[in-house]
Amino acid sequence: MAWKPIAKGAAQGKVTPNLVDYERTCAEFSWAVARRQIDGLPGGSGLNIAHEAVNRHAASSRATHLALRWLGKQGGIRDFTYGELCAASNRFANVLCRLGVGAGDRVFVLAGRIPELYVAALGTWKNRCVLCPLFSAFGPEPIRQRLAIGEGKVLITTDALFARRKINELRPSLPHLQHVLVIGNAPTGTDDFHALMDDASDQFEIPPTDPQDMALLHFTSGTTGKPKGAIHVHEAVVAHHVTGTYALDLHPEDVFWCTADPGWVTGTSYGIISPLTHCISSIIDEADFDAERWYAIIQAHRVSVWYTAPTAVRMMMKVGTEVIRKYDLSSLRFIASVGEPLNPEAVVWGQEAFGLPIHDNWWQTETGGIMIAN
Repeated sequence: MAWKPIAKGAAQGKVTPNLVDYERTCAEFSWAVARRQIDGLPGGSGLNIAHEAVNRHAASSRATHLALRWLGKQGGIRDFTYGELCAASNRFANVLCRLGVGAGDRVFVLAGRIPELYVAALGTWKNRCVLCPLFSAFGPEPIRQRLAIGEGKVLITTDALFARRKINELRPSLPHLQHVLVIGNAPTGTDDFHALMDDASDQFEIPPTDPQDMALLHFTSGTTGKPKGAIHVHEAVVAHHVTGTYALDLHPEDVFWCTADPGWVTGTSYGIISPLTHCISSIIDEADFDAERWYAIIQAHRVSVWYTAPTAVRMMMKVGTEVIRKYDLSSLRFIASVGEPLNPEAVVWGQEAFGLPIHDNWWQTETGGIMIAN
């Protein structure tokens, strides 16, 4: 079938896109210019993802700007400003120091989309450790495999997942695993995450960080054999930031929602790093997919940029557009999708349902950031 091209005009009353003239932007682009969009550590002491994501904003007039808004399954809301997120992640960096966990050590997080995951990620980078987020739906064997391959020294998880995923039974086969930090009721032989945080200082100075120091370890899904670990370094933040500018069109006052779980690369690169480097507000929803819940979130929190997946788009298509008409989604300016090929019908449906086409992205766990965007 021949699809009619969608011609986009400037959205009335909304911001001018960051990418207006593609040919000119390509001609003028260089990675050196992209690198100058971020700060680097004070005194020329290197480059650290957490400094670009929170510290530089916390030390500026944007310290009180909303960084994260967490929406709980049961209706609770927790907000973190950039200043508060900086202080909380400082505490976790100090927790790691007290445990004797240092540069290059692997810190694994097995949790749903809860605030502690985001705090732990930033604190891990501040202490120059390597973050490896795990999808909370993994069973015991996929968890064991990844901890073994990655030589995980620390595992952070919840009391419920500790029991359900039989973590205690896995420990004898994981000689590198020295510390298990539990959010909730900590069983014997583990540490209480919140007790450690309560005892830690909220002051922490990020040590000098080489841009080529390891920062992230993301595992492939393992569908074609043994899961493979893809390493990303602190300098990857340059790509995270510049693709947020051009591929996701992030602007200072945006409310951004990436629906991906940080257990997958999208949920870390664009659910944590990129929106924070742009000093915008991010929505984090703990609950599973529900079309009406999602539309209600967009309406209530005035989401302007929405990053989701083709599977979710197709599920919304099945629900139909009548449900959408019940909600005011006029805050939306840009919608993008990644995870698998987005079929043309979904792009056109987005235009019909939201008045906006859904933009397809292509990249991989191995690239760590968007490579192709329409």
